[in-house]
Amino acid sequence: MKALRFSRNEGKYAAAMIAARLRPGAGGTVGPLSLVDDDSLELPADDWVRVWPRLAGICGSDLSTIDGHASRYFEDFVSFPFVPGHEVVADTADGRRVVLEPVLGHACRGFEPPFEGASQADGNDYRHLTTGHLEPGLQTGFCESTGGGWSTEFVAHPSQLHEVPDWMSDELAVTIEPVAGGVHAALRAKVEDGETVAVIGAGAMGLVTVAALRHFTNPDSIMVGAKYPIQKDLAAEFGADVVCAPGELARSIRRTTGSFMVGPRLSAGADVVIDAVGSQESIESAIGMCRPRGRVVLLGMPGVVELDLTALWHRETELIGTYTYGTETLPDGRTASAFALAMELAGKVPFDRLVSATYPLVRYREALIHAAESGSRGAVKVAFDMRDEKRRGIPESES
Repeated sequence: MKALRFSRNEGKYAAAMIAARLRPGAGGTVGPLSLVDDDSLELPADDWVRVWPRLAGICGSDLSTIDGHASRYFEDFVSFPFVPGHEVVADTADGRRVVLEPVLGHACRGFEPPFEGASQADGNDYRHLTTGHLEPGLQTGFCESTGGGWSTEFVAHPSQLHEVPDWMSDELAVTIEPVAGGVHAALRAKVEDGETVAVIGAGAMGLVTVAALRHFTNPDSIMVGAKYPIQKDLAAEFGADVVCAPGELARSIRRTTGSFMVGPRLSAGADVVIDAVGSQESIESAIGMCRPRGRVVLLGMPGVVELDLTALWHRETELIGTYTYGTETLPDGRTASAFALAMELAGKVPFDRLVSATYPLVRYREALIHAAESGSRGAVKVAFDMRDEKRRGIPESES
C-alpha cells in the first residue's frame, strides 16, 4: 500500500514549525511526513475489515499537525507512526461504498458501549481511547494500529462505516464527516427559537455549521463573518441571513440587536456565538460579541492561546467546546446520530461544492500548501484522490 506516514521526529517537527511560519502548509515539505510504499496493516481483530479510500479530505487539524501547531494535549491520545486522514469515502471488499466515522469508540476497542446504539464519540470516560487491543489513538488518522485515509488502504471496525447511497457522489460523501461535526456544533449550541446566532469564520467547518443551524434549529438570524468571496457566496447559499467581512461582524450584530459599544465589546450581543476559527483573537471576539449570559461555542481547535477571561466571568458567558459528533437531540425531541443527520442534510445542501481541488498522494506537498492557502486561492476543501491508483488492492473478485 502507499501511504503518507507521520513519524515521531522532533528535529523535523521543529523544522516544520519554522517552515510553516514562512508559508502555511510547508511543514509537509520539511517535516516528519513522507510517502511510503509498505505492506498492508494487520487486522487488529477478527471483526475488523480492510477499506480502500477513494477520496480523503485535508482538515484543519491535519494541517495543524503537519505544520507543528498541534497542542501537546494530544500526545497521550496518539501513537506513532500514524497515517493522517479521517474525512474518507472508501470501498469495502464486499462492494460497498462507505464513509468513515473516525472516532475509535468503545466498540472499536472491544468495550461495551455506554448505551445501546451509542455513536463512536458518546460516553463520559475517555479511558478507552488509550486501552484495549489498539495502540492509543483518539481517531483513525492518529492511530498506528489503524492507518488513515491518506493512503491506498487502511483498516476499520464495521461500527465506523456508514454506507453511501447510490445518488451521492464521492465529492459529496467525503464531506459527510465534517458535516456531522457541524451538526453536532449546531445542536450543542442549544439555539432557542427566535435567537440570534453569529458564526466567526467561514472555512469548511463554519459553513457546514451554518447549514446545520438553518435546517435543524430555528434562529431569527444567522450572521457570518467571512473573509473570502467563495466563503461569502457559500455562507449565503447555505443559509446565512447576513454575511459580512470579519471586521464588520460586531457592527452587524450591533445593528441587529440594538447593542451599544462599551470599549471593544458590545453591551448586549448575539444570543449564541460560534467560533469556527479557534485563535486568541477569535475567542476574545466571540466573548465580546455574545450578550451577557449568552453562549459561546468553541468549534475551531484552539491550541495554546493566552486570554484575559475577565469578560467571560463578568458577563457570565457560557463557554462550550464541541469536538466531534455523537447521538444528538434535536429541538423537536427526536434523537439521531450526527452521521445520520449529516446524510439527511447532504440531500438538501450541495456540500460537494466545498471540494475545490483534489490531488494524488504523490503530489502531497502541493496539496497541503493548497489546503493551507485555500481561502486566498478561491478554495474551501482540498482532498487526496486515490481513485486513479493502478492497483487499489481490492481483490479482483470483489472489485
